[in-house]
Amino acid sequence: MAIKVEIISHEMIKPSSPTPTHLRNLKLSFLDQIAPPIYVPLIFFYNHHQLTLQNLTHHQISQLLKQSLSKTLTVFYPLAGRIHENSSIDCNDSGAEFIEARVHTRALSEILQEPSMEELKKLQPVEILGQDEKVVLKVKICFFDCGGISVAICLSHKIADGTSLVAFVNAWAASSRGEPQNFRPSFDFASVFPPRDLSGLDFTQRIGMTEERIATKRLVFDKEELAKLRNSESSQVKNPTRVEAVSSYIWRRFMDAAKDRGGGTETASFAAVHAVNLRPRKSPPFPQHMFGNCWRPAIAVMSGAEGSDEGELVGKLRAAITRIDGDFIRQVENGEYLNVLSRSVDLFMKGGVEFCNFSSWCRFPVYEVDFGWGKPVWVCTTALPFKNLVILMSTPCGEGIEAWVNVVEEDG
Repeated sequence: MAIKVEIISHEMIKPSSPTPTHLRNLKLSFLDQIAPPIYVPLIFFYNHHQLTLQNLTHHQISQLLKQSLSKTLTVFYPLAGRIHENSSIDCNDSGAEFIEARVHTRALSEILQEPSMEELKKLQPVEILGQDEKVVLKVKICFFDCGGISVAICLSHKIADGTSLVAFVNAWAASSRGEPQNFRPSFDFASVFPPRDLSGLDFTQRIGMTEERIATKRLVFDKEELAKLRNSESSQVKNPTRVEAVSSYIWRRFMDAAKDRGGGTETASFAAVHAVNLRPRKSPPFPQHMFGNCWRPAIAVMSGAEGSDEGELVGKLRAAITRIDGDFIRQVENGEYLNVLSRSVDLFMKGGVEFCNFSSWCRFPVYEVDFGWGKPVWVCTTALPFKNLVILMSTPCGEGIEAWVNVVEEDG
C-alpha cells in the first residue's frame, strides 16, 4: 500500500531576535553564484522507542522544534531571508518554511527496511527541487502512526554546501537539547571568493541538470565489501580510501553501461567529476565555521581506448583530487578559475564525453543529530535532478557506505 502523507500545518518560522540592519544584505560569493539552483535534501528518522522514553507528545515535539529553530535562525540569519537575483540574500527575517504532517498506511520500520524513492520524496518539504528557490530553508516533520518521526530539511544550494547544511542541523539539534549556541557561523565567503561577472556563463549553474525523469537506486557496501574493493590487486594506488574505491567501482559500471548502449567507442571519453571540499585544502585551512559553498569539482578523464580497469580508475581519480590544492584555490580566489570553468563548460557542451558525478557525504556527522530524543536510526537524501549523479553516505553503523545513484529513468 502506498504511503499517504496528510499535511496538518504550514507556517513560517522567524528568528527569535530581529537581524540587525547592518547585516540585512549578504552578498553571494563567486562559488555561491555558480552553485546549482536546487535544494540540498536530508531526511532524519527516529523510531518510536526513542520518543516513548522521552514521553513527548506530537505537540511537544513540534513546539520544541519550532522554538529551537527560531533561536537557531537568529544565529543563521541568512537562512530566514530570501535570495535576490543570484547576487545576494535579503536577510529580512521572512522566515523558514515549517510543515507538519502525519503519515498513514505504512510503519516507519517498513520504509527503513525497503526504502522507496517515491515514498521518501513525499516526506520532504518540496516536491520539485529548485521550486520557489527564493525561500532558503524548508523543513517538514512527519509523525508516523507507529510513533516514529522523520525530520526532512531542504536548504538552498545557493547559500550552502553539504558541510554547511550539516553544521546548521547540528546547531539546531543542540539548541533543541537546550545547549548553548557554541557554533558561530561566519557568512563572509564573498570576501574570499568575490562575486564575478558571469555574463556569457550564466547557464553554468545548470550544467548537468535535466528535466528528464530520474530513477534513483541505493547500493549498500558493507565493511567486507569495502575491504575487497580497497585491497584489489589491480589498484595503482596504495591503500585507496573507501570513497575512492566505491567511486571507481561505480564509475567503471557507468562506462560499461555506456558502451553497451552504444554510447562508448574508442574515441569517446569518460569523466568522473568528484566534489571536493576546499576548506581543509587551503593553507592554513579555512575555519570550519565559514558558511557557504566551498567546494569545486575534481575531473578525472579516461578515454575509451584506455580500458576500464578499476585500478587505473582509482589512480586517475586520486590524481584529479590531489590537484585541488592551495595553488588551485588561489586561482579561484583571484578569478583565474573563470578560464578553467569556461573550458569545463565547453567540454560538457561539445558532447562526446560521458560524465559520472560524485559527492561524498561520508564524513558528515549526520548521525550525531540529536534533537533531544536520541540519534537518528537512519539518514538519507532523495533524488536530485542530475543525470549520472552518485551521493555517497555512511551507513548507520559507520562501517559501510550507501551509494544513491541517480540515472535517467530509461537508463535505469
